[in-house]
Amino acid sequence: MVTKLPLAEAAWEIGPQVVADRRYLHQHPELGFQEENTARFVAEKLRSFGIETRTGVAKTGVVGLLRGDRPGKTVLLRADMDALPIEELNDVPYKSGTPGVMHACGHDSHTAMLLGVARLLAERKDEIKGTVKFVFQPSEEVPPGGAKPMIEEGVLEDPRVDAAFGVHIGQDLPVGTIGVCAGPTNAASDGFIATIKGVGGHAARPHGCVDPIVVAAQCIGALQTLVSREVNPLRQAVITVGSLHAGTVSNIIPEEAIMKATVRTFDEEVRQNLAERIPALITGIAAAMRAEAEVQYRFGYPALVNDPAMTDLVRAVAREVVGPDKVVEREPGMGGEDMSYFLQRVPGCFFRIGSRNYERGLIHGHHHPRFDIDDEGALPVGVAAVAAVALRFLNGEA
Repeated sequence: MVTKLPLAEAAWEIGPQVVADRRYLHQHPELGFQEENTARFVAEKLRSFGIETRTGVAKTGVVGLLRGDRPGKTVLLRADMDALPIEELNDVPYKSGTPGVMHACGHDSHTAMLLGVARLLAERKDEIKGTVKFVFQPSEEVPPGGAKPMIEEGVLEDPRVDAAFGVHIGQDLPVGTIGVCAGPTNAASDGFIATIKGVGGHAARPHGCVDPIVVAAQCIGALQTLVSREVNPLRQAVITVGSLHAGTVSNIIPEEAIMKATVRTFDEEVRQNLAERIPALITGIAAAMRAEAEVQYRFGYPALVNDPAMTDLVRAVAREVVGPDKVVEREPGMGGEDMSYFLQRVPGCFFRIGSRNYERGLIHGHHHPRFDIDDEGALPVGVAAVAAVALRFLNGEA
């Protein structure tokens, strides 16, 4: 009989392979719904662990199924696989080999960690009461994302999932820490495009025109009053106009101006109210200033809400994995995350694995062209934590 290492110790034992997997994926990034090579890599690994594997879910998604030796519940563990359209500026041996594409958010780490978890749990199949679903999801970065179509293709069924967990590398947290947050954790990520149509003409004769730039400027200022005067101060909201395009030269008033904005909320009532009030405000201001406005409002990912009981489970496991002093109670963030679709349907928790290392200069944030992490210190922690959470949920022990 082979004696197995304790779970945390085993995670560090396989750490070099998890790091190697992450660096291979970092060298070969692929954009959303284009993760063909990544999916092949994942599927081959899962099959080598003896895990039932299904490919082509929501185009490039991969699902692994590990049935324990005893019947029980089903837990879903999720990792996203897609990269970003960013040119990498790091000078490292594992630098992206694909021009204009980079793993600048850590999805390569998430995939590598979940493969490590799959390996550890496959080696402990005889200890598992129930079933583990390993979900490798495409296209988190670009709405409508990959989570929703995977759910529509039945990833939460056969067998039915009872809880879902996932992790994200956290460059805001020191390596060796784990961040948890109960309740609303990531904001709903919506947005709009507003086209304001005026009457163009000579900039020296504005009285004969309707200036869409001036109208847009009034709208931008007024939008902030929706947050300051129409949203309960105890319920957060952010409206950011990130793009305003109009005109070509200084002496011509253009015919139209186009604004693009993002809207972030946690509360569904606030979300729906802003979706009504934003178009009404823009079209109303435009009409009052003799212009016309058309607003295309887009709902993106819903808010991600961690189940309190599942967060308590993660917190308890994290304290055992890294020690109580390295478990960080995180504040909610306004970033969007389509893990929210899984947690809308089943209880679960999405938590952070610290990856920042000041001494090594690994400090650049997510979506930065110099983003890189302390993978040797962070990935074994993530593997140990996720594997232990799955066992704790299924077996009541880790």
